[in-house]
Amino acid sequence: MGWSRRIGGTGAPSLLLGWVLVLLLLAGQQPSAGRKPPKRRCASGCTCTKDTALCEGVKEIPRDLPPNLISLCLIRSGFTEVLEGSFQQVPSLQLLLITYNSLELIGDDAFVGLIHLEYLFIEQNRLEAISKNAFRGLKSLLHLNLANNNLQTLPRHLFRGLDSLTSVDLRGNAFHCDCKLKWLVEWLSHTSALVEPIECHSPAELNRTSLSELRPGGFNCITTELVLFDTLPEQSLSIETFVYHDEENLVIAQPFTGRCNFLEWDHVTGKFRSYATINGSSTVACKPLVIEGELFVVVAQLFRGSHIYKRHEATGQFLHTQVIESSRIRKPNDIEVFRMEGDWYFIMADSSKAGSTTLYRWNGHGFYSHQSLHSWYRDTDAEFLEIAGKPHLILASSSQRPVVYQWNKQQFVRRTDIPDMDDVYAVKHFKVKEDVYICLTRFLGDSKVMHWDGSMFRDVQQMPSRGSMVFQPLSIAGYRYAFLGNDYSFSKVYRYDPITGLFQHFQELNTQAPRSFAHLNVDKQDFLIVSSFKGKTHIYRHIIIDLSA
Repeated sequence: MGWSRRIGGTGAPSLLLGWVLVLLLLAGQQPSAGRKPPKRRCASGCTCTKDTALCEGVKEIPRDLPPNLISLCLIRSGFTEVLEGSFQQVPSLQLLLITYNSLELIGDDAFVGLIHLEYLFIEQNRLEAISKNAFRGLKSLLHLNLANNNLQTLPRHLFRGLDSLTSVDLRGNAFHCDCKLKWLVEWLSHTSALVEPIECHSPAELNRTSLSELRPGGFNCITTELVLFDTLPEQSLSIETFVYHDEENLVIAQPFTGRCNFLEWDHVTGKFRSYATINGSSTVACKPLVIEGELFVVVAQLFRGSHIYKRHEATGQFLHTQVIESSRIRKPNDIEVFRMEGDWYFIMADSSKAGSTTLYRWNGHGFYSHQSLHSWYRDTDAEFLEIAGKPHLILASSSQRPVVYQWNKQQFVRRTDIPDMDDVYAVKHFKVKEDVYICLTRFLGDSKVMHWDGSMFRDVQQMPSRGSMVFQPLSIAGYRYAFLGNDYSFSKVYRYDPITGLFQHFQELNTQAPRSFAHLNVDKQDFLIVSSFKGKTHIYRHIIIDLSA
């Protein structure tokens, strides 16, 4: 007769104490006068009858037990682990009770071989951890009791394969109701077993909340991480991504070798490989643009002038097509390419005292100077953006506050400046719906996020800079980030919180002296490429993690 019929269905928990007393009485029962008790094998510290055993105070799970046991009780014992095959010597067990012991861990396949086990009581122990396959093979299990232990979480799919369960008791544990328990909330919503009420102990806002009140959709369990994927040997300054012939490409400015290095994704090896170069001298920026299907590259150099190259389709080489007038550009620091009213333009920021930041326009055959802006101000960065649908430029300078220019159909005219922001090295913008924001980089002090209020930019948030030359906002896989490069400490990764409207510190990157951050999506993978002025260029892979898995 099975224990389900002897004890009686799901009422077993309430009869547990009585059942233990029965075992104690049976274990101490004296034989009738004149009859000698049969000799039975029983481990030291245990008392055995025909098909029951009670063990108290043992240091480890007994091995020398009758193989035909139907019930086994382990009470006030010193063992701390139940590991694989701990009960293989008693394959007939239908009831196992482990209570008031020093038990802390249950490992995978701890109850392997107990195909007849129907009642498992593991309560009033010091149990802190259960492996995800601890109960594997218990196909006949009807009642599981894990009450009054030190459990804070349970591994996903712990109850997988326990199709006969009719009741579960998890009361008296200090459960931390985070993403690791999301699976239990889902399981509770569809199980047919009777489950005693489970309360959360933490986090504080969920203390004493019943797990049955939670909903799977209420857990925010998806997060992200940037993981180092590869490194490139040369130091680098600017990194640009572009699409050419429907393929994603990279071009990296390498100042010490004087090259623009072009890379593409190798779909066979799953790596980035170099496929072309433009050789020069002290290259600081390589800016690609595709005009009517043809690839041009504007190359800014500290020495020997700046130039424009065009890719020759037949040979795959880049051919020199134009020299940028050296009388205007003495010390280029940044190139910004954009399109307005159907025409292509680029602006080159000049950081020399004698130079002049200049706007160039494509006339169908080449780029020619269209407007000189901001002479004598040692401009370090130019940023093109639209505000209220109108083209604007922001120029950052080492000698005055950033200046905002607006396009008037013919040229850019000064509109305003950005108050209280001296010594800004670079400006990058991003949009949240129709709202315009900018990230302003300071080398030391505080870099800032600012918002356009309709007439000027105003402070939103400040981030400490420790030798910063780039503060780059990027959207990757639907997540918005801001990357603050630091020369004197780890670079900071901030992730935008749409609820608060602020960036939250998210991760740190160990790339030496970063100067540029760029995002590339290829083969359904997202990569972050980080230039380094003093070390290797780093490529990180952006991964999405489900914390509930």
